[in-house]
Amino acid sequence: MRSLAWLLLFLPGALASSPVELGRQAVEAWLAGKLSPSLEEVLRASPGEAPRLLERYASFPPPPKGLSLNLDSPQVEGNRVLFPAAVGEEVGEVVVVLEGGEVKRVYFRPQGLSLPGYLLSPLAGWGFLLLSLFWAFLLFQPSPFRAWLLEALALLRAYRGLYLFTNLFLYGLFALGALLAYGMPEMARAVQALFAGALEAMGVGEATGKGVLVLAGVIFHWNFSQGLFLTGLIPALLFGIPVFLFNALRYLVFGFALSPALLGPAFLIHLPTLILELQAYILVTFGGLVLLAKTAGGEGYRKGLRALLLAFYLGALFLVLAAWYEAWEVSLLL
Repeated sequence: MRSLAWLLLFLPGALASSPVELGRQAVEAWLAGKLSPSLEEVLRASPGEAPRLLERYASFPPPPKGLSLNLDSPQVEGNRVLFPAAVGEEVGEVVVVLEGGEVKRVYFRPQGLSLPGYLLSPLAGWGFLLLSLFWAFLLFQPSPFRAWLLEALALLRAYRGLYLFTNLFLYGLFALGALLAYGMPEMARAVQALFAGALEAMGVGEATGKGVLVLAGVIFHWNFSQGLFLTGLIPALLFGIPVFLFNALRYLVFGFALSPALLGPAFLIHLPTLILELQAYILVTFGGLVLLAKTAGGEGYRKGLRALLLAFYLGALFLVLAAWYEAWEVSLLL
C-alpha cells in the first residue's frame, strides 16, 4: 500500500518550494493516481488498513473522469492554491490545501458547490448580526414572529410524549456512536476526516479567518440550507418517515465522528454547539412525525404541515444561537 508519507518523498525540497510550485507538483501527482486510493481499494481493505485508506480518500478524493485543468494560471488564496478546471461543461477549480509547507488536501470543487462569495464579505457578517438582533427584538414584541414562537412551544406541550421520544431516540443514537468511537478510534478519525473534507470542499473552512461575524453567518447558512431545509424539511414533507430514518443514521455517525474519544477536553467546549444544532434537527424531525400523526388521525395534511413549519421555525432559532456560539468557540480554539 502506498503511504501518505510518499508525498514528501515525491516532492524533494518541498519546504523550500513556493506554494504555487508545491501545489502544481501535488496536482500532477494527484492526476497520476499517486495520492488517491480508489473506492474499491478502500472497501476491500482489511479492518486494520481501512481507516488509513479512508482518511487518505477523504483528503485526496480521486480526480473525476474527464477533468481538464489549467496548471499555468494558479491563484493563491491564503493557504490554498487554486487551478482553473472543468468536467465537461461544469467549471470549477482544483484546490490544493497547504499547511506548514505540506500538502494536506487536493480535490476538485465545482463552481456550484462553493459558498456564495458574498457570504465571506464583512458586509454579510454585519448583516447576519443585524438580522439576529432584529429577530430577537421581534420575539419580545407583539409580532407574527413572537406568535409563531408561542404556537411552536404550545405544539411541543401538546405532543410532549412524541417530542420526548424523538429527543431520547436521536440523542441516544448520538451517545451510542460516541461510545463506539472508543473501541474504534482510528475509524472514527477517518470518518471525521470525511466530514472535514466535505466542509473544506464546500468552502466553509475559508470563513475561519474572516472573523466571528462572517463565520457565524456562514455557519448559519450551511446548517440552515443543508441541514435544516434540504435534509430536514424536504424529507419531512413525506410524512416524517424519511427524515426520521435519515437523522437516525446521521446522529449515529455524528456521535462516532465527534466523540470525546477524539475531541478530548475540547468536547466540553463544543457540547453546547452539539446540543443546539442537534436540537434544531430534532425539531424538524418531530415536526415531520406530527405531520404524520395529524394526517393519520384525520386532522388532514394541511394542519400537519403547519405543525411541521412551526417546528422548522423553532429549529431555525436554535441554529441562530448555535451559529453565534460555534463562531465564538472556533475563534477561541484557533
